[in-house]
Amino acid sequence: MKNPIEQLNKVFDSRIRLGIMSALIMNNRSNFNDLKELIQVTDGNLASHMKTLEEAGYIQVEKGFIGRKTNTTYAITTSGKKAFKSHLDALEKMIRSID
Repeated sequence: MKNPIEQLNKVFDSRIRLGIMSALIMNNRSNFNDLKELIQVTDGNLASHMKTLEEAGYIQVEKGFIGRKTNTTYAITTSGKKAFKSHLDALEKMIRSID
């Protein structure tokens, strides 16, 4: 059996990325401003973490307009759900092994 720490996904090492993935799993999709407010980060910080998740194939980005204002919406992908669940399972195994 693999050591749970080996099953952790480095992409989710950041509390911000954990927060983003958790929010997207709970809400299915969310826009940039809602995520920024929920996770309490700056525009640049959120944008860089979103880029990492997008490059990993864990989120999909949809850009559009509401009136004349840009609106960027994010949704979790199927592979993102699988990877995040696997990461959480590994964390849970590590926590249980403490007892």
